[in-house]
Amino acid sequence: MLFDGKNTDEWVAIKGYSPANWEKTNEGPLKWPVTDGVMYSTKGFSARSKKEFNDFQLHLEFKTPEKVEGNSQGRGNSGVFLQGRYELQVLDNYNNPTYVDGMVGSIYKQAIPLANPSRKPGEWQTYDVIYQAPKFNKAGMMTDYAYVTVLLNGILVQNHAAIRGTTEYIGYPKVQPHGAGPILLQDHGNPVGFRNIWIRDL
Repeated sequence: MLFDGKNTDEWVAIKGYSPANWEKTNEGPLKWPVTDGVMYSTKGFSARSKKEFNDFQLHLEFKTPEKVEGNSQGRGNSGVFLQGRYELQVLDNYNNPTYVDGMVGSIYKQAIPLANPSRKPGEWQTYDVIYQAPKFNKAGMMTDYAYVTVLLNGILVQNHAAIRGTTEYIGYPKVQPHGAGPILLQDHGNPVGFRNIWIRDL
């Protein structure tokens, strides 16, 4: 269990919403508020799991704010970074158009989701993720992509999709050789709630 509804002991805080420096920064214990079994992202700090993983199965539940503010990427924005590098987008996409490779269920700027089964703002939604880590040779070249299968609210949105490198906002994916990495929950200025987060090695 990475979050059992009681505390944030399995997490540390990192400053900002970009994962670029997560290996170098540690702002100490995560201080996201926990209320009624839910932890809510807090502006200015993202959450990094203390444990690191290679291939895994991940389950988490999230809800975007019931009170709708903003539009497109400014509405219920967060993200789940696999191995701290590859973003599975979290967004309120209920009657909220945005660019297709930035929708909820996308591998940000790389893989468009196969469907949009978004629930209404304030309703709980589920991600179930099967992740296979990339492989690198001794020279640091990627010899096999990362692959991910994702179900959003029980609906397949990524079917063994290849992740070609880091999920950049602008520019091409970057190949960064690495080993095991954490789960990172992004704060993007919207109070997104998370609960029932568990992971198992494969």
